[in-house]
Amino acid sequence: MIGNLLRVSNAELESYLENSSLLEDRLYDNDAEDPNLTDIDKSWEGILFLLTGQNIETLDHPMGKVLFSGQLIDAEQDLGYGPGNYLTPEQVKEVNSQLSQLSPEELRKKFDAKRMMQLEVYPNIWEEEEVVDYLLGYYETIREVYATATKNSQAVITFLN
Repeated sequence: MIGNLLRVSNAELESYLENSSLLEDRLYDNDAEDPNLTDIDKSWEGILFLLTGQNIETLDHPMGKVLFSGQLIDAEQDLGYGPGNYLTPEQVKEVNSQLSQLSPEELRKKFDAKRMMQLEVYPNIWEEEEVVDYLLGYYETIREVYATATKNSQAVITFLN
């Protein structure tokens, strides 16, 4: 299960909310690379744990919205592993503000391999050496996505495939 973040204009977001098949077409019927689409590999639930101390099953922390806002493009649509979540440009700005205040060094302190294994945080590799660096590298990628989206007044759509 690969985590993805897609930066879109507010107009694009509105069009996807009206007709979700347009989003699916953009993601899967296009041979060209999309510069607004960012893959965060299998790091997504590990990063959620660092941000919230929770796994996906128990996620109710406000920082969970970084990857799973609970606002769905189309609850019936399956983009690989369920529907896409979205944040409006205004919500992206709020999340960006929170992320910019949370350094990778602070998140490193929250890494707890034993607890992550107990919670079965995907992909359950937390006892491997250097895995925290893997997570923090993708955390920086997420911060960059939100910073760029904020600068460009974009919405962010997140999904697993």
